[in-house]
Amino acid sequence: MNDTSVITQFYKELEAEIPATRKCIERVSENLYTWKPHEKSMTMGYLTSLVTEIPRWIAVMIKSGEIDFQTFQHTQANTTQEMVTLFDTYTNEAKQALKELTVDQLSKPFVLRSGNQIMINSPLIENLSSTLNHWVHHRGQLTVYMRLNNIDVPSIYGPSADEKTF
Repeated sequence: MNDTSVITQFYKELEAEIPATRKCIERVSENLYTWKPHEKSMTMGYLTSLVTEIPRWIAVMIKSGEIDFQTFQHTQANTTQEMVTLFDTYTNEAKQALKELTVDQLSKPFVLRSGNQIMINSPLIENLSSTLNHWVHHRGQLTVYMRLNNIDVPSIYGPSADEKTF
């Protein structure tokens, strides 16, 4: 697989994950944002926000080559509709960034930091892949939260117990 086809694959993977992810986000009511399954777990609102925001990370990674946890502006949404609107914005930004991504950029470093502390410093190509995986992981976590709250889980890679078709 050449580098151009890797970019195309990232784009296709992002697009393929958007519909089911959007369905998950739009089904989580803000009245459940403070709920969590265990005292050590994140709240449903934070998890929904994270699933909403991760596509934005892709755009930022490509455009700036860095995310600094001390200065990064996280998603601030108080309602389900605000969350869905942000998700649509962020996925469009990610798609546009991937369309503009060049082969040369793939080998440039991406740095994840918290101020002066560097947590990751490796080629962008590796981090795009892990970010997409991270996104899917947290969406899966969100579907468990949904199930525990009797929210219909959408079909994702095939039928779910709640949706027989996709």
